[in-house]
Amino acid sequence: MKTYFIGDLQGCHAQTVELIERIQAAADGPYRLLFAGDLINRGPASLTTLRHVHALAQQGLADSVLGNHDLHLLAVANGIRPEHASDTLTEILDAPDRDELITWLRQRPLALQRQGHVLVHAGLLPQWSATQALSLSEEVSTMLRSDGWVAFLRNMYGNEPAAWRDDLQGADRLRCIVNAMTRLRFCTPDGVMDFKMKESGSAPPGSGLLPWFDVPGRRSAGDTVVFGHWSALGLQLRPELIGLDSGCVWGGKLSAVCLEDRSLLQVDCPAFQRHSGKQ
Repeated sequence: MKTYFIGDLQGCHAQTVELIERIQAAADGPYRLLFAGDLINRGPASLTTLRHVHALAQQGLADSVLGNHDLHLLAVANGIRPEHASDTLTEILDAPDRDELITWLRQRPLALQRQGHVLVHAGLLPQWSATQALSLSEEVSTMLRSDGWVAFLRNMYGNEPAAWRDDLQGADRLRCIVNAMTRLRFCTPDGVMDFKMKESGSAPPGSGLLPWFDVPGRRSAGDTVVFGHWSALGLQLRPELIGLDSGCVWGGKLSAVCLEDRSLLQVDCPAFQRHSGKQ
């Protein structure tokens, strides 16, 4: 069986269908799809896209990690956050199968491991090994699957603590994990997260910031980390790193990479959104 990692869909359903058709042809046999999160929002068909991925998951053909837009939907659905002007979530919120879709979504993990590859939406803090990151992901999943999941969402937002400590507890601990795995792009060499830089693939000279994956001594470097979230960075294919957000919703491409042979499949996408400073 071949496994394909797929970048941020963001509600671009026609392109999702086209890419999966290309995967089916290339796989020429059994396959499994692993999505890098942000299944919905900003694109034109969030409900249809979410239903499609959910149906594939029910058939045992797919799974996904949670992205920041997926968590935003959970918060909006529970009255914790308002909809943004650029959101395309109303059709999900009004759908007759809304509760089924939201229940499935909140049961998705923040990180998945397959054959030496760790899939996460945004990134891993340099202090974390892959094993630790998977354990921390499970801490958040346990809360999201519990009866206290709405209370967890109420405490999820904020930029602090910006640095990881093993002795973090409660809401601070879970917020730090969520921020790293769903929002991280840049951090300092000692792992302090920065959330101001949103539209660039490189930090300003003299800022002291680095892409999280370029921090010297990063403990997850022995595993291949697969991530999305960073459209300004674009496709990244390195020996131990795969960056899959190639800007589908912004008029770029929707990308998939095969785990077994590193083959790349892409489809072109129209520009459904213009950059607003928050990607």
